[in-house]
Amino acid sequence: MKFSNIYMIYPENRALERAIADSIGMLGEVESAAPDRNVTAADNFLYTRGNFEQHRFSSKIYENLIEALKASLTGAPASNENRPAWETQNNLGNILAALGQQRRDTELFDAAIQCFSHALEALSKEDQPFEWAATQYNLGTANQALGRLLDATKPLKIAVDAYTNALLVWKRDESMEDWMYTMHQLGATLHTYGKLLKGNRQFQKSVVAYKNALSVLDADNYALELTATHNDRAAVLHHLGESEENPERLKEAIKSYEKALTVSMEQQLPIHLAVICRVNKATAQNVLAQLTNDAMLAEEVADEFELIMECFPHALQPLCLKHCKEQLKIAQSQLKAIDCF
Repeated sequence: MKFSNIYMIYPENRALERAIADSIGMLGEVESAAPDRNVTAADNFLYTRGNFEQHRFSSKIYENLIEALKASLTGAPASNENRPAWETQNNLGNILAALGQQRRDTELFDAAIQCFSHALEALSKEDQPFEWAATQYNLGTANQALGRLLDATKPLKIAVDAYTNALLVWKRDESMEDWMYTMHQLGATLHTYGKLLKGNRQFQKSVVAYKNALSVLDADNYALELTATHNDRAAVLHHLGESEENPERLKEAIKSYEKALTVSMEQQLPIHLAVICRVNKATAQNVLAQLTNDAMLAEEVADEFELIMECFPHALQPLCLKHCKEQLKIAQSQLKAIDCF
């Protein structure tokens, strides 16, 4: 079956930001690493690009950092720091994956995955459990991104196994933040895996993983993560409802989108994130209206998409605007069909 187009929200990649911060001393001109703050145009793609988006540093330094890190691994005097090779491999892998996401380059992702595999060869769960878990997490995130890029199940299966390994070490009560991020990424991986397999079992596992992440999140300390987890959990329920043709699943998805929207607005996150939640919610309502032949809901959905396009044109990505127009036509066609009937 064909699933609705849903917009995901990705939490900040702290492992990537740490990798850049740890390695930036290898470059002589640190100033070149700062992002350009002179441009005041709104970034309507923020937190929607994927797993390897970062905001503290300029992406223009990726290639120079990669060369410096490779040189340090071969013994060249790129840095005075004496870091263990596994740590350098982790930093290199994260930056390679970020460049791979930017360029949509599978070879860069493969190189990143190889770096994490090399790091794991030097680590053991027994002797360095937290470093081993962090590397498993990095391995999972790179494979998740590659699986999404290729629409391939093999890297997604590897990602599920890697996140599961990380959770052998990171426990909710002892490593809450790491556990939460891993649960979120496990949910995202299982969601993508389920879409490719057209398997409700993977969707159901994804819902559980997101629910686990939600159990430790609060709006004051984790506003973005809470918004993203409610939105992304709703997306799984949305697709599960379509797969099962189950109105109750769609209603649950709509409630979860509403929670994401509420947190986003109350915590004053970038406005385009709230608009994304509204678009996703209206899309789910559109599916529900079709499934239940609800004329009143179809009319409400048509009005909502018109309102979104009229009031928030500055906060819509071009493809999102196209999606809204298509959904408006679907709602209007549904209204006509019900009236004729």
